[in-house]
Amino acid sequence: MRTTGTTGTTGTTGTTGTTGREAACPGGGARYGQEATDRLLRAATRSGAHLIAEAALLVQGWAVLADPIAGAVYSTPAAAAADGVHAAAAPQEHPYCVQRPAAGGVLVLAPGPAVPSEHASHVATTTAALLEVRGQRAAELRGEQMRLHTTLVRLLLAGHLTAVADTLGGSGHTHVTVYRLTGADVPTAHQVLWRAVRPSLAPHAEACTLLGRLDGELVVAELHHGGDDGRILRLVSRVSERHHLLAGMAGPLPLAEMSTAHSDAAAARHSATPDRRIVPADAVGASRLAPLLPTAPYARWAGAVLHPLSTAQQHLLLVWLRTGSKPRAAAALGLSAGTVRARVRELSRLLRADLEDATVRAHLLLALRAPAPTPADDSESGGGGESGRGPARLESLPAGLLDTEAVRAWGHGLVGGLEPHLRIALTCWLRHHARTAPAAAELHVHRTTLANWLTQCAEHLAQNLADATVRAEIHLALKATRTGPDDPAALPRRGGRTYRRL
Repeated sequence: MRTTGTTGTTGTTGTTGTTGREAACPGGGARYGQEATDRLLRAATRSGAHLIAEAALLVQGWAVLADPIAGAVYSTPAAAAADGVHAAAAPQEHPYCVQRPAAGGVLVLAPGPAVPSEHASHVATTTAALLEVRGQRAAELRGEQMRLHTTLVRLLLAGHLTAVADTLGGSGHTHVTVYRLTGADVPTAHQVLWRAVRPSLAPHAEACTLLGRLDGELVVAELHHGGDDGRILRLVSRVSERHHLLAGMAGPLPLAEMSTAHSDAAAARHSATPDRRIVPADAVGASRLAPLLPTAPYARWAGAVLHPLSTAQQHLLLVWLRTGSKPRAAAALGLSAGTVRARVRELSRLLRADLEDATVRAHLLLALRAPAPTPADDSESGGGGESGRGPARLESLPAGLLDTEAVRAWGHGLVGGLEPHLRIALTCWLRHHARTAPAAAELHVHRTTLANWLTQCAEHLAQNLADATVRAEIHLALKATRTGPDDPAALPRRGGRTYRRL
């Protein structure tokens, strides 16, 4: 008996039950063709991996089932995986390989030199047909499996961890990484990603991937033991590029914080662009300004400002500020827009600040990014004030926090070089929370003119002005580098109807 190892995403190893001498078919003919077909049929009843292994043995070479998203699904031997994927992508560079479309991928066989081409072609055609049959059978069961996955994702979001663990056979997964994808081609992407991931609910697995469709978006929850090998991230990235989706990623977080990871992934997705289709949540929260601020006063001020808020309230504010609007925050948090509006009003009361003010929002986002104050900082501040100078406020920052050479250099690096009319227009637009109509009315210019100016600003700054966190940083950079009032009344006029002062 000869044992052939088969390596794919399943990682199975099987025994073909044939010898190398039996695999050779020097004379071809009907008898050998029937024997090869029978052996492939027996292997197909076991698994796709066994089928590929048997095909490799029959052609005395190697065999790979390559998927355009997943790469090598099955490979015998394992070392042939890269060659199989390359041959599928560039068949003209591998004329000795026999290729057949199969199960949404490409079957690649590299026969040995002693194998007749007719025999290799017969093995390839039969193997591809059997792979299609296996794929059709899997497709019949896929709808029910997908519904089960969606239900499990909903249970995780509702906090029913025990019920999910029981369904997964008590696998003991402790952490989760969440991806949320949106776009016009989500249904097709769901099918493609399902085939690439080939999710399994087998108990005691190192990792388990759940794919669910919730409210028109695709949610991928990877359950693991605190870390992952990056395979799902690579697959999600490929699917996002191929199907023009935007994705946010959050985690790994403890499984009990699934709802937090879910909302953070949605907040991160609002920062995604066609040039950067998948954005991690920690990248959205990062700031190039925060590390430049003096640590102790910054942490003391942020701790004093956020002291009235619970962790859940701070998270709601962070999601709201990252997404840029209450409806989008509501969708990310799984709440109604009215609930989010009511909670933001309550937080405004607790913080004693007008959260509709652009400067207050920028300062609040800065406070939420601050490092936690140390006990030494707390004792120095006298238990929550700003070193005896009264309570911390969001309307203004402590003296000296932004007034440093490092911050000014950062600000000039971000917004330096803007022409006066672009700077004034951008400042006004940010003050109106990125709403073009009221900003254009205050500037006394046409909305099309303002839109053109904002396009010029985005090109000059090389920044995504659709990202709420980017807008907050630009607002602070304009404030740190301001030498004049940046007043719409000072907007240079060139005459004509478009620029006429009303």
